[in-house]
Amino acid sequence: MSTVVTRFAPSPTGLLHAGNYRTAVFAYLFAKHNDGTFILRIEDTDTARSKPEYEQNILEALTWLGLEYDAFFRQSENASRHTELLLKLISEGKAYVSKEPSKESPEKSVELIRFKNPGGNVSFTDSIRGTISMDVADLNDFVIARSLTEPLFHFAVVVDDADEGVTHIIRGEDHISNTPRQILIREALGFPQPFYAHLPLILSPDRTKLSKRKGAKAITEYRAMGFLSAAVLNYLSYLGWNPGDNTEYLSKEDLVKVFDLSRVQKGGAVFDEAKFLSINQHWMRALDDNAFLKELAAPESFSSEMVRKALPLMRDRAQTFAEAREMLSGDLSCLFETPILDKNTLLAKNPAECPHVAKTALEVLLEALERLPEGLSAEHVKEALMPYAERNPKETGGRGAVLWPLRYALSGKERSPDPFSLIAILGTQEAARRIRTALAIL
Repeated sequence: MSTVVTRFAPSPTGLLHAGNYRTAVFAYLFAKHNDGTFILRIEDTDTARSKPEYEQNILEALTWLGLEYDAFFRQSENASRHTELLLKLISEGKAYVSKEPSKESPEKSVELIRFKNPGGNVSFTDSIRGTISMDVADLNDFVIARSLTEPLFHFAVVVDDADEGVTHIIRGEDHISNTPRQILIREALGFPQPFYAHLPLILSPDRTKLSKRKGAKAITEYRAMGFLSAAVLNYLSYLGWNPGDNTEYLSKEDLVKVFDLSRVQKGGAVFDEAKFLSINQHWMRALDDNAFLKELAAPESFSSEMVRKALPLMRDRAQTFAEAREMLSGDLSCLFETPILDKNTLLAKNPAECPHVAKTALEVLLEALERLPEGLSAEHVKEALMPYAERNPKETGGRGAVLWPLRYALSGKERSPDPFSLIAILGTQEAARRIRTALAIL
């Protein structure tokens, strides 16, 4: 294969979502798999809606995802070239200036530049869908510019792709209908035809096109939510593509090695937030402790030693780093402050006729706990304490009547990690102190 050049050509008219960046991911992976070039072109000719902050967001998102571009262009900087080629088509009789009533004000007239449509069929080979043929007669003589300095999308994108040497145009299937017009313009300008690959749309759970109105988030929102870039790249790459086996988790380097356009599916891919979270949790768990702590960025008010001890609980439960941070001030806050206990809550899981069960349970568990050394794992703590809970008869509440007051005495919360994990993190001395406080209340 000759040198491959792909491009990602977003318009900075708003925040881009997963559907937009999936195109960038596929274009990047295809280029790098073939030792080619990946171009970023900002299509900023819509001056009324293009904003610097949207462009900056695009650059930040691509950097975060690790999609390094080899060349950068702004469409607005190609204005003189667009004008040059519009004049060329007009001079050759392939386009003409048409004076027409304005759509906004019919009483006024405007001068548009229309392409002289030769008619007939236009065919092209799509890497995903095979040969596509369309009768272009219905397109009539279509508009390619509002003036010599205001080219429309179809014209500007053809000129830019050709001048930048783009060999493979990878984009959403909603652009299929645009392709015949662009092929006609390319032929009129004498440009070679590129390869096309039109990707299936990304769908919302209701199987309509993913959009901001349907709840699609800007990709940088996922960064703020505590998603890892490796997870986002992994998930986006699987939207409409698969590696041909049951592999679920691939790094960027692995994706570059195995990516193949022939494995892109034709049907739409549903954006599944639950699956996305699961993939992010996998990549969170794959981090070593230091990397996890760096991504967590826990507030300085939390004991760093205790945060490190709580890492296994956060790995087990949190699906994003935002959730992990919430755990520190929520379910895990008992690790950083002494809980305030309520007598009625201590007795909540004990039958009304057996109020003594909670007190007896805590006394027995305290005695067993005081015999344990510091530094035990949750499994060892469970081995020492669980047999007593298992022996508690059903008529007096079973093991729940034993474990509930223990959990609550340690955490002061109705929702918390299991008591064995809490004891392992707090240490046997601190756990014993909290149990004595609960016994005093009872």
